[in-house]
Amino acid sequence: MLTLKGENIYLRALEPEDLDFVYRVENDEEIWEMSSTQAPYSRFLIRQYLEQSHKDIYEVKQLRLVICANDDLAIGMIDIFDFEPAHNRAGVGILISPKDNRGKGYGAEALKLIKDFGYKHLRLHQLYANIGEGNEASIKLFENEDFVKVGTKKDWNLVNNNYKDEFLYQFLYVH
Repeated sequence: MLTLKGENIYLRALEPEDLDFVYRVENDEEIWEMSSTQAPYSRFLIRQYLEQSHKDIYEVKQLRLVICANDDLAIGMIDIFDFEPAHNRAGVGILISPKDNRGKGYGAEALKLIKDFGYKHLRLHQLYANIGEGNEASIKLFENEDFVKVGTKKDWNLVNNNYKDEFLYQFLYVH
């Protein structure tokens, strides 16, 4: 079985043709709270980012993949970030967009694929996720995929002039 191919989705590298999709996602103010974005990104900056996205995860310490439905439609992105090969750990973040693609199991399938990829190809011992207070869909997704809440960062994010906690979830691979 291919590591990045599931039953209903597959994960692939970013392509120059993803410019409009990435532009739309990165400039969606409704998700800025999750990504700590505070200002829009230009097409120019996103084009530059896409041109550099071929760099190796060991060099840039991150990997962003596009989540595609089997009909090749881009329906989200999944990131491995803060990759620490010396400690065999990394962070993971996921977004399904547009909203009408949420709740269909795509996120769970993508997270399973990235967990498998992390173990087989990156030799990870653990993955972690930071999830903001109130993001019940993400909490449910990660808990259903055996991530355990291991901590709370109190008043971590300032959102609409109110401080919100952020939860730290961790997944340890069984060797």
